[in-house]
Amino acid sequence: MSGHSKWASIKHKKGKADSKRGAIFTKLIRELTVAARFGGGNPDSNARLRSAIGAAKAANMPKDNITTAIKKGTGEIEGVHYEEATYEGYGPGGVAVLVEVMTDNKNRTASEIRKVFSRSGGNMGESGCVNWMFQRKGLLVFEKSAASEEQVMDIALEVGADDVKDAESVWEVTCEPEQFEAVKGAFEKKGLKSEVAEVSMIPQTTIKLTGKEAEQMVRLMEGLEEHDDVQHVFANFDISDEELQKISAQAG
Repeated sequence: MSGHSKWASIKHKKGKADSKRGAIFTKLIRELTVAARFGGGNPDSNARLRSAIGAAKAANMPKDNITTAIKKGTGEIEGVHYEEATYEGYGPGGVAVLVEVMTDNKNRTASEIRKVFSRSGGNMGESGCVNWMFQRKGLLVFEKSAASEEQVMDIALEVGADDVKDAESVWEVTCEPEQFEAVKGAFEKKGLKSEVAEVSMIPQTTIKLTGKEAEQMVRLMEGLEEHDDVQHVFANFDISDEELQKISAQAG
Protein backbone atom coordinates (compact mmCIF):
# COMPACT_ATOMS: atom_id res chain seq x y z
CA MET A 1 0.00 0.00 0.00
CA SER A 2 1.31 3.44 -0.87
CA GLY A 3 -0.64 5.39 1.73
CA HIS A 4 -0.75 5.36 5.49
CA SER A 5 -2.87 6.61 8.35
CA LYS A 6 -1.07 9.76 9.47
CA TRP A 7 -3.78 10.83 11.89
CA ALA A 8 -3.68 7.52 13.75
CA SER A 9 0.08 7.95 14.07
CA ILE A 10 0.02 11.48 15.47
CA LYS A 11 -3.21 11.51 17.49
CA HIS A 12 -1.67 9.96 20.60
CA LYS A 13 1.15 12.55 20.55
CA LYS A 14 -1.18 15.53 20.59
CA GLY A 15 -3.32 13.99 23.31
CA LYS A 16 -5.96 16.68 22.84
CA ALA A 17 -8.70 14.45 21.43
CA ASP A 18 -8.02 11.78 24.04
CA SER A 19 -7.87 14.09 27.06
CA LYS A 20 -11.63 14.13 27.69
CA ARG A 21 -12.31 10.83 29.42
CA GLY A 22 -16.07 11.31 29.46
CA ALA A 23 -16.16 11.81 25.69
CA ILE A 24 -14.12 8.66 25.15
CA PHE A 25 -16.50 6.66 27.35
CA THR A 26 -19.50 7.97 25.40
CA LYS A 27 -18.04 6.71 22.12
CA LEU A 28 -16.99 3.37 23.61
CA ILE A 29 -20.41 2.78 25.18
CA ARG A 30 -22.12 3.39 21.84
CA GLU A 31 -19.78 0.92 20.11
CA LEU A 32 -20.41 -1.72 22.81
CA THR A 33 -24.17 -1.24 22.49
CA VAL A 34 -24.29 -1.40 18.70
CA ALA A 35 -21.84 -4.33 18.54
CA ALA A 36 -24.04 -6.29 20.96
CA ARG A 37 -27.21 -5.37 19.08
CA PHE A 38 -25.91 -6.65 15.75
CA GLY A 39 -23.83 -9.62 16.88
CA GLY A 40 -25.18 -10.65 20.29
CA GLY A 41 -23.83 -10.20 23.80
CA ASN A 42 -21.30 -13.04 23.80
CA PRO A 43 -17.80 -11.76 22.93
CA ASP A 44 -16.60 -15.30 22.17
CA SER A 45 -18.82 -15.41 19.09
CA ASN A 46 -18.88 -11.66 18.34
CA ALA A 47 -15.49 -10.32 17.18
CA ARG A 48 -16.71 -6.74 17.02
CA LEU A 49 -17.93 -6.87 20.61
CA ARG A 50 -14.70 -8.56 21.70
CA SER A 51 -12.72 -5.70 20.16
CA ALA A 52 -15.01 -3.09 21.76
CA ILE A 53 -14.60 -4.67 25.20
CA GLY A 54 -10.82 -4.64 24.73
CA ALA A 55 -10.90 -0.94 23.85
CA ALA A 56 -13.12 -0.17 26.83
CA LYS A 57 -10.81 -2.02 29.22
CA ALA A 58 -7.78 -0.22 27.73
CA ALA A 59 -9.53 3.08 28.55
CA ASN A 60 -10.09 1.86 32.13
CA MET A 61 -13.87 1.81 31.78
CA PRO A 62 -15.50 0.24 34.88
CA LYS A 63 -16.78 -3.30 34.35
CA ASP A 64 -20.34 -2.29 35.31
CA ASN A 65 -20.42 0.31 32.52
CA ILE A 66 -19.33 -2.30 29.99
CA THR A 67 -21.95 -4.81 31.17
CA THR A 68 -24.73 -2.20 31.11
CA ALA A 69 -23.83 -1.07 27.59
CA ILE A 70 -23.90 -4.66 26.32
CA LYS A 71 -27.28 -5.32 27.98
CA LYS A 72 -28.71 -2.21 26.31
CA GLY A 73 -27.54 -3.61 23.00
CA THR A 74 -29.11 -7.01 23.54
CA GLY A 75 -32.35 -5.46 24.78
CA GLU A 76 -32.07 -6.70 28.37
CA ILE A 77 -32.06 -3.05 29.45
CA GLU A 78 -33.94 -0.28 27.64
CA GLY A 79 -31.64 2.18 25.87
CA VAL A 80 -31.30 4.67 23.03
CA HIS A 81 -31.40 3.21 19.51
CA TYR A 82 -28.30 4.28 17.60
CA GLU A 83 -27.85 4.08 13.84
CA GLU A 84 -24.52 3.90 12.05
CA ALA A 85 -23.74 6.28 9.19
CA THR A 86 -20.71 7.37 7.18
CA TYR A 87 -20.22 10.90 5.88
CA GLU A 88 -17.67 11.76 3.23
CA GLY A 89 -16.05 15.01 2.21
CA TYR A 90 -12.96 17.02 1.46
CA GLY A 91 -10.60 18.89 3.74
CA PRO A 92 -8.07 21.64 2.95
CA GLY A 93 -5.92 20.88 -0.09
CA GLY A 94 -8.46 18.39 -1.42
CA VAL A 95 -7.79 15.83 1.33
CA ALA A 96 -10.30 12.96 1.37
CA VAL A 97 -12.14 12.55 4.70
CA LEU A 98 -14.35 9.70 5.96
CA VAL A 99 -16.43 10.19 9.12
CA GLU A 100 -18.08 7.20 10.83
CA VAL A 101 -20.84 8.12 13.29
CA MET A 102 -23.41 6.55 15.61
CA THR A 103 -26.44 8.73 16.11
CA ASP A 104 -30.05 8.73 17.23
CA ASN A 105 -30.83 11.55 14.77
CA LYS A 106 -29.13 11.38 11.35
CA ASN A 107 -30.51 14.71 10.12
CA ARG A 108 -29.18 16.60 13.13
CA THR A 109 -25.80 14.91 12.98
CA ALA A 110 -25.37 15.46 9.22
CA SER A 111 -26.08 19.16 9.65
CA GLU A 112 -23.61 19.49 12.51
CA ILE A 113 -20.86 17.56 10.69
CA ARG A 114 -21.36 19.78 7.64
CA LYS A 115 -20.74 22.85 9.83
CA VAL A 116 -17.53 21.35 11.25
CA PHE A 117 -16.24 20.81 7.70
CA SER A 118 -17.11 24.38 6.69
CA ARG A 119 -15.43 25.97 9.73
CA SER A 120 -12.07 24.40 8.82
CA GLY A 121 -11.88 25.01 5.10
CA GLY A 122 -13.53 21.76 4.01
CA ASN A 123 -16.86 20.64 2.63
CA MET A 124 -19.06 17.58 2.90
CA GLY A 125 -19.57 15.61 -0.32
CA GLU A 126 -21.94 13.02 -1.71
CA SER A 127 -21.95 9.42 -0.53
CA GLY A 128 -19.21 7.48 -2.32
CA CYS A 129 -17.14 10.51 -3.31
CA VAL A 130 -14.00 9.45 -1.40
CA ASN A 131 -14.70 6.01 0.08
CA TRP A 132 -13.02 4.30 -2.90
CA MET A 133 -9.67 5.86 -1.92
CA PHE A 134 -9.46 3.80 1.29
CA GLN A 135 -9.03 0.14 2.27
CA ARG A 136 -10.17 -1.28 5.61
CA LYS A 137 -7.12 -2.70 7.40
CA GLY A 138 -5.96 -3.60 10.87
CA LEU A 139 -3.45 -0.99 12.06
CA LEU A 140 -0.84 -1.09 14.84
CA VAL A 141 1.47 1.86 15.54
CA PHE A 142 4.70 1.48 17.52
CA GLU A 143 7.08 4.19 18.72
CA LYS A 144 10.53 3.68 17.19
CA SER A 145 12.02 4.14 20.66
CA ALA A 146 10.10 1.05 21.82
CA ALA A 147 11.13 -1.36 19.08
CA SER A 148 13.66 -1.72 16.27
CA GLU A 149 12.62 -2.21 12.65
CA GLU A 150 14.03 -5.75 12.80
CA GLN A 151 11.92 -6.62 15.87
CA VAL A 152 8.73 -5.28 14.30
CA MET A 153 9.46 -6.84 10.92
CA ASP A 154 10.24 -10.28 12.38
CA ILE A 155 6.97 -10.45 14.33
CA ALA A 156 4.95 -9.04 11.41
CA LEU A 157 6.36 -11.64 9.03
CA GLU A 158 5.88 -14.44 11.53
CA VAL A 159 2.20 -13.69 12.08
CA GLY A 160 1.41 -12.85 8.43
CA ALA A 161 0.85 -9.09 8.56
CA ASP A 162 0.61 -7.27 5.22
CA ASP A 163 3.13 -4.46 5.62
CA VAL A 164 5.47 -2.53 7.93
CA LYS A 165 5.88 1.14 7.08
CA ASP A 166 8.39 3.71 8.34
CA ALA A 167 6.26 6.75 9.30
CA GLU A 168 8.94 9.10 10.68
CA SER A 169 8.97 8.55 14.45
CA VAL A 170 6.78 5.42 14.41
CA TRP A 171 6.38 2.04 12.73
CA GLU A 172 2.99 1.27 11.20
CA VAL A 173 1.96 -2.37 10.84
CA THR A 174 -1.05 -3.19 8.67
CA CYS A 175 -2.96 -6.45 8.24
CA GLU A 176 -6.29 -7.79 7.01
CA PRO A 177 -9.15 -6.95 9.43
CA GLU A 178 -9.72 -10.67 10.08
CA GLN A 179 -6.10 -11.01 11.23
CA PHE A 180 -6.12 -7.98 13.51
CA GLU A 181 -6.58 -9.75 16.84
CA ALA A 182 -3.98 -12.41 16.01
CA VAL A 183 -1.43 -9.79 14.89
CA LYS A 184 -2.07 -7.61 17.95
CA GLY A 185 -1.77 -10.65 20.22
CA ALA A 186 1.53 -11.70 18.61
CA PHE A 187 3.11 -8.32 19.37
CA GLU A 188 1.76 -8.31 22.92
CA LYS A 189 3.22 -11.75 23.58
CA LYS A 190 6.62 -10.35 22.62
CA GLY A 191 6.14 -7.49 25.08
CA LEU A 192 5.60 -4.79 22.46
CA LYS A 193 2.69 -2.47 23.29
CA SER A 194 1.28 -0.43 20.44
CA GLU A 195 0.41 3.26 20.75
CA VAL A 196 -2.52 2.74 18.38
CA ALA A 197 -4.34 -0.54 17.72
CA GLU A 198 -7.50 -0.39 15.62
CA VAL A 199 -9.23 -1.51 12.47
CA SER A 200 -8.80 1.56 10.32
CA MET A 201 -9.44 2.88 6.83
CA ILE A 202 -6.02 3.23 5.20
CA PRO A 203 -5.69 5.61 2.22
CA GLN A 204 -4.12 4.28 -0.97
CA THR A 205 -2.40 7.62 -1.59
CA THR A 206 -1.69 10.65 0.59
CA ILE A 207 -1.59 14.43 0.14
CA LYS A 208 1.28 16.37 1.72
CA LEU A 209 0.12 19.44 3.66
CA THR A 210 2.12 22.35 5.10
CA GLY A 211 1.44 25.78 6.57
CA LYS A 212 -2.12 27.03 6.78
CA GLU A 213 -3.62 23.96 5.11
CA ALA A 214 -1.90 21.68 7.64
CA GLU A 215 -3.25 23.83 10.51
CA GLN A 216 -6.77 23.76 9.09
CA MET A 217 -6.60 19.98 8.58
CA VAL A 218 -5.58 19.31 12.18
CA ARG A 219 -8.36 21.62 13.36
CA LEU A 220 -10.87 19.80 11.14
CA MET A 221 -9.83 16.37 12.44
CA GLU A 222 -10.00 17.52 16.05
CA GLY A 223 -13.36 19.23 15.50
CA LEU A 224 -14.83 16.08 14.00
CA GLU A 225 -13.45 13.77 16.70
CA GLU A 226 -14.74 16.03 19.47
CA HIS A 227 -18.32 15.62 18.21
CA ASP A 228 -20.18 13.17 20.46
CA ASP A 229 -21.69 11.21 17.55
CA VAL A 230 -18.39 10.68 15.73
CA GLN A 231 -16.73 7.31 16.31
CA HIS A 232 -13.87 7.44 13.80
CA VAL A 233 -12.35 9.90 11.34
CA PHE A 234 -10.05 8.85 8.50
CA ALA A 235 -8.22 11.07 6.01
CA ASN A 236 -5.46 10.83 3.42
CA PHE A 237 -3.28 13.78 4.45
CA ASP A 238 0.39 13.64 5.39
CA ILE A 239 1.79 16.24 7.78
CA SER A 240 5.43 15.92 8.84
CA ASP A 241 6.36 15.61 12.51
CA GLU A 242 8.21 18.92 12.21
CA GLU A 243 5.14 20.65 10.82
CA LEU A 244 2.98 19.12 13.54
CA GLN A 245 5.32 20.46 16.24
CA LYS A 246 4.91 23.96 14.78
CA ILE A 247 1.12 23.62 14.87
CA SER A 248 1.21 22.37 18.48
CA ALA A 249 3.47 25.26 19.52
CA GLN A 250 1.16 27.82 17.90
CA ALA A 251 -1.85 26.28 19.62
CA GLY A 252 -0.06 26.74 22.93
